[in-house]
Amino acid sequence: MTDSDLDVFGLLAKVRTDKPVVHHLTNWVTIYDCANVVKVLGASPVMAHALEEVADMVQLASSLVLNIGTLTVPMVEAMKVAAKAANTKGIPVVLDVCGVGATPFRDQKSLELIEEVHIDIIKGNASEVARVSGEAVRTKGVDASEVAVDLTQVAQALAQARRATAVITGETDIVADATRLYLVRNGHPLMGHVVGTGCMATSVIGAFAAVSPDLAKAAAAALVTFGVAAECAAPLSQGPATFKEKLFDCLYNLDEATIKRLMRVEG
Repeated sequence: MTDSDLDVFGLLAKVRTDKPVVHHLTNWVTIYDCANVVKVLGASPVMAHALEEVADMVQLASSLVLNIGTLTVPMVEAMKVAAKAANTKGIPVVLDVCGVGATPFRDQKSLELIEEVHIDIIKGNASEVARVSGEAVRTKGVDASEVAVDLTQVAQALAQARRATAVITGETDIVADATRLYLVRNGHPLMGHVVGTGCMATSVIGAFAAVSPDLAKAAAAALVTFGVAAECAAPLSQGPATFKEKLFDCLYNLDEATIKRLMRVEG
């Protein structure tokens, strides 16, 4: 059931038709899966990290995805150059604050990015987003830890403070901008047993943001799409390895009837 006016399949169809270029400076652990998930959706992934070319590559792109999962100082400097080029061009910048709350260095670099360039969508798990919002929480590596605050309030406050769309992923995904809130309840527990599903979700958001000026709707529709595909993949799987394989297949074959039947979103 849904209380939302989200046209999820309409945005997925636009991704498939427009085939936007989604430029990534992303996590080396999951880069292959992020490229694959964008390609499976029908978009075109580019994974260019070199400082010498990131600004030029942005000129070919319709969105920019940044993920600090395997950050280094040179990587973050390249991210800043790419994001400034994206800001000038007027394309959305998505930042996955992967692992924020684990180390002071990671906290510092994420805040540098948020303060020195404009980030349009800030995405992470509960403890990551709470930490980047200023809450005194810690992250277990790149896994969420318990957060004793109202996550919808955290997301809304971050969105207002940073003039951005805030996304918190979890059992229920939260998408907030300055005035709206979406709760996405799609997904499957097997997603938590595969390294990279969070990073892939960020890339899916980047693909949807590339074709829609309404970034809150784009993020919510992306998470519905990814979650519904996971629900379709799980019954076809024997475990995490086959689940990831089936997840790509189900994303590729996802149709309007399946989305409408399974989507569970409020907002």
